[in-house]
Amino acid sequence: MTDQTPENTQLFLTAAMPCPYLPGRQERKLFTHLTGRRATNLHHLLSDNGFRRSQNLIYRPACDGCAACQSVRIVAQEFVSTPRYRRIAKANVDIAVEVCQPRATAEQFALFKRYLEDRHAGGGMTQMSFVDYEYMVEDTPVQTVLVEYRLASAPGRPLVAVALTDVMPDGLSMVYSFYDPDLDRRGLGNYLILDHIEQVKLAGLSYVYLGYWVKDSPKMAYKGRFRPLEVQRGPLGWRRLE
Repeated sequence: MTDQTPENTQLFLTAAMPCPYLPGRQERKLFTHLTGRRATNLHHLLSDNGFRRSQNLIYRPACDGCAACQSVRIVAQEFVSTPRYRRIAKANVDIAVEVCQPRATAEQFALFKRYLEDRHAGGGMTQMSFVDYEYMVEDTPVQTVLVEYRLASAPGRPLVAVALTDVMPDGLSMVYSFYDPDLDRRGLGNYLILDHIEQVKLAGLSYVYLGYWVKDSPKMAYKGRFRPLEVQRGPLGWRRLE
């Protein structure tokens, strides 16, 4: 339990399971439920202490002898785009962005399945049904939006990317995102983050929360390239990543 966690909050520990990021290691998670009138306040408090929301649960890693998973956030107001990110932004000038209520659609789900089969083949999420996806999107006790990205230059404005995002008092938290794997050259994964940075800047807020970063995991390498980046250091709070 963190020093600031309300005393009546029950925290639970999962059983050990194979780590999805570091081969040969086991992961465990500390979690609690987000329910009732206090859900929003508890979500904000625990997020500031390195927790992450998934549906109506909020969790953080609690692995024996390992602290590789680190909660990170981009300091949006200080972010300065690099030539690489400017190229990505230019490549996606024909993308139309629409902020929607968190409602699952068949169009989103079809894109979600294509993304998983291409990028995470063999992973547990590939077995998700539409009902499972519906719960992932809609089972939220806090302020959440779906951001849809459509190719405005193509007939029918096809959906090419989606971000499930929580609205925080100090920024935006990217819960989960996916995109068209056939448009790899556009760098859509990075573009979604760049768009969230811009939205946070325009709103006069501070941070884009990216979830967990694992320094030695190739899957997570992209998060470490967005600077300045802050890492949650437990009792020390958020500290700038050098």
